[in-house]
Amino acid sequence: MNVNRRVQTLDEFTIQQLRDFPHATGELSHLLRNIALAAKRVNVEVNKAGLVDILGDAGEINVQGEEVKKLDVYANDQFIRVLQHGIACAGIASEEMDDYVAFDDDKSVNSKYVCLFDPLDGSSNIDVNVSIGTIFGIYKRKTPVGTVVKEEDFIQAGVNQVAAGYVIYGSSTMLVYATRRGVNGFTLDPSIGEWTLSHPDIKCPESGKIYSVNHGNFFQYEEGVRNYINTCQRKDKSTGGPYTQRYIGSMVADMHRNLIKGGMFMYPGTTGKPEGKLRLMYECNPFAFILAVAGGHTTDGKKRILDIEPTSLHQRTPFFAGSKLMMRELEEHYKP
Repeated sequence: MNVNRRVQTLDEFTIQQLRDFPHATGELSHLLRNIALAAKRVNVEVNKAGLVDILGDAGEINVQGEEVKKLDVYANDQFIRVLQHGIACAGIASEEMDDYVAFDDDKSVNSKYVCLFDPLDGSSNIDVNVSIGTIFGIYKRKTPVGTVVKEEDFIQAGVNQVAAGYVIYGSSTMLVYATRRGVNGFTLDPSIGEWTLSHPDIKCPESGKIYSVNHGNFFQYEEGVRNYINTCQRKDKSTGGPYTQRYIGSMVADMHRNLIKGGMFMYPGTTGKPEGKLRLMYECNPFAFILAVAGGHTTDGKKRILDIEPTSLHQRTPFFAGSKLMMRELEEHYKP
């Protein structure tokens, strides 16, 4: 992974991409820029969250059965408003809402794309100032352009995504997005308010030294998962020494680190929740797409995440993701 020393903004980058494909309509680029705009608005509130009354619970329970944080609500509203007022999105689905939202104005119904997103991943960490993020996946609709989108446009296998990405609100704010052409990272320069290309053509290292898992659930995992975790801890020096465990508990932060440095992220099913906790459509599919383009791999333990045919918007799945060689090692131990 090369760090770019020439300043190129997100707008300049997307325009250059369009020049390489003269027959492209620019609609996808417009949608990505809208997402980047919403993320900038969320970033402002994240940065001053400790100074205003926006931390803490909103007093509601979302469709996942989790307490809604005030900043969750704000982030969700911002992404909906920006995408609805744009011209490149026919509808959205959010982890925070029970059902999808179809945009029925004249511009939106003529869009080719729908967007699914987790507006603020890791929200349980908001009150303690740990890195949080936004995750999104973009699909080409199945219903005819010119009509109002339906549920079938949203419930699609991850392999059908045309783009996916995430924003991490950390020591610096970074937008990473993937199309089938590659994965690129943009860091927000607060002095000019622009996303600047900082990590061009990101490739996930084939291996790494880090595994990320909630070790507190160790005895609730399947035997194959426990065996692999034990292997991570016992590896001898001739095979690279034992891996280091790093688990932030904010999926965006853990996945971002492992994408850049190499590593393995695991959120297996447990005896109490065999289907796992993570959402296929809002969290797993976008990261599976990003990893696939970057040279990594993802699985639910049985099949590739991108090949799972979803049955509902809020479907959950076990999730294993990371560097190719580490994933191969996992699959040798874990055979459900």
